[in-house]
Amino acid sequence: MEDIAKRARVAAQAMAGLSLAVKNMALQNVKTALQEHASEILQANQLDKKLASEAVSSGDMSSTLYKRLDLEGSKWDTLLVGIDDVARLADPTGQVTLATKMDDGLELYRVTCPIGVICIIFEARPEAAVQISALAIKSGNAIILKGGREAQHSNQALIAALRQGLAATEGFPMDAVQLVSTREEVQGLLRMDEYIDLIIPRGSNELVRSIKDNTRIPVMGHADGICAVYIDQEADVAKASRVVVDAKTQYAAACNATETLLVHESVLESILVPVGAALHAAGVKMRADEKCLPYLPAESAVLATESDFKTEFLEFTIAIKSVGSVQEAIQHINSHGSHHTDSILTENHNTAKLFLTNVDSACVFHNASTRFADGFRFGFGAEVGVSTNRLHARGPVGLEGLVTYKYRIYGNGQTVADYSSGSKSYVHTSIPKQLPF
Repeated sequence: MEDIAKRARVAAQAMAGLSLAVKNMALQNVKTALQEHASEILQANQLDKKLASEAVSSGDMSSTLYKRLDLEGSKWDTLLVGIDDVARLADPTGQVTLATKMDDGLELYRVTCPIGVICIIFEARPEAAVQISALAIKSGNAIILKGGREAQHSNQALIAALRQGLAATEGFPMDAVQLVSTREEVQGLLRMDEYIDLIIPRGSNELVRSIKDNTRIPVMGHADGICAVYIDQEADVAKASRVVVDAKTQYAAACNATETLLVHESVLESILVPVGAALHAAGVKMRADEKCLPYLPAESAVLATESDFKTEFLEFTIAIKSVGSVQEAIQHINSHGSHHTDSILTENHNTAKLFLTNVDSACVFHNASTRFADGFRFGFGAEVGVSTNRLHARGPVGLEGLVTYKYRIYGNGQTVADYSSGSKSYVHTSIPKQLPF
């Protein structure tokens, strides 16, 4: 494992000085290699799905995990388009975010730069390997990937083709993207704080907690996606039905799918009844508290337990609860949710503002589906994950979340002694954010 980590560090150092043209050429070559090896990649994916189907039948794998494995059809097309989207984005490195004249001939600049070496651990969803790699290439970071064993053959085929594309790019280190396969290898990497700068785990609460407990390397990531929609007393019923059904059913296995529906107690009959009917028509099972249950279709609704309101179902099931005010909705979300994404449905802008300000989540929406919490939909090209951390990056993590910064001073022989003695003084004025050279 030390050899893999060392090679990643060497690659990261080589990438730090690469031009935008070289990075974009690498992305184009990666796309070409994936297209050339599409048949082998999709055959590998079919093998993973066959093995997964057998595991589902024997009860060793959830159907939700199985659904995330598919690479064929529109998913394959979207994967390739995503590479082009990342290539079109501006270079996130070398951007000046602060420029200060300290004195005549002495200038300070804060400039974005790659983080370095990032280890990313993810479950299922083999297309994530390509999305993450594209973002790493563009941002100048070397990455070590560990996918789930359920997608092992798909990941191996994808990364083999991807590395071939990097090898075809003059000046670009092939070890910018490496893949490991076993938990033992991951355990070894967690001890490589000398070479690895950041770990991003994407998966269950258990996975994220285990990573954090077993490494000194900074960890950025999210665990459960217990997202909520609150229907306010001044919500529009047509909007509520459309948004809630989309938030729950558009892709129920996603971390940004809604798992909890909160409804103001004054609109149970006027709004919850049609929303419940729409959920029933969409095939959603409902677990409701005592106040809401009588207003829902009997064949689709049962009495909820307290644990239902802290559950990420990842299927066509939703927990429903009545609340007496927006403040109660906020309190429930902050105490029961996962600080991922939450939405309010209301026509009252003051109520919406209160919700958006006080809900402690990475993404907060007004009159919109929680499913919009996604790097691609945000225009980031792709994402490495959705961070619920409060430091460095929060929400969908795209290119901006994969860079840090360094301070540069451009001087002309100045010394601190001149300023400490009082013979010179700092002026500290803002100047144009353009590097001298």
